[in-house]
Amino acid sequence: MAERKPLDDDALWVYALKLLASRAYSQGELREKLRRRAARAAGVDAVLARLKDDGYLDDRKFAESFAATRLANEKLGSARVLRDLRQRRVAPSLAERTVRQVYREVNEEALIEDWVRRKYRLATRENLFAEDKDVAAAYRRLLRAGFRPGEILRVLKRFARNPELLDSFETPDDTIAPE
Repeated sequence: MAERKPLDDDALWVYALKLLASRAYSQGELREKLRRRAARAAGVDAVLARLKDDGYLDDRKFAESFAATRLANEKLGSARVLRDLRQRRVAPSLAERTVRQVYREVNEEALIEDWVRRKYRLATRENLFAEDKDVAAAYRRLLRAGFRPGEILRVLKRFARNPELLDSFETPDDTIAPE
């Protein structure tokens, strides 16, 4: 692949607009992308400041939209959404505050039940978790989906053929830190 020529401030502005036209970015994500292409570091800061002033870049709106979309479309748990926002370089305090606000009235146990019904919709209730390994696999999948261990265990006990097995599962505390 040919080496890309560094972009001057005007070209960097156009590049940033093209990036934002394709999808939303957090300020941290966009900063990284621009840094890789900029001829000078000060140009990145100038472009980011101009984008913020012109209303094209707002981490608060980005985080709110991202969290609400992940909840509405993918029905993910709050811990997963928080982790994803941090990976997208949203400030940790803003990410936590936003996730707490978006999930304020959400019953995550109901989300877990819906998740189980969605992912295992073809299995009959009696055969849902016929083997212990099936329960363990569901537990791991639910952890990756961002649900808290205690809530996962409470819901899985309602579905499991052998609910006593779940008593041996670890329940690390991975709650969102209070404000």
